[in-house]
Amino acid sequence: MNKDRIAGAAHVTKGAVKEKVGEILGDASLTIDGKAEKAAGKVQNAIGGAKDAIKDALP
Repeated sequence: MNKDRIAGAAHVTKGAVKEKVGEILGDASLTIDGKAEKAAGKVQNAIGGAKDAIKDALP
């Protein structure tokens, strides 16, 4: 596991919290920010996974 996967997972978690708080408070802006951060975290996590796969495939 590399730093991209760890940071990505952190962003997904932080985004999920923002999204839920935004829903509870009725704050559409916070909800949208949370969804965006979650999506960015998933992308970063996928990039980290690809890097791991490449690293594992090289001799």
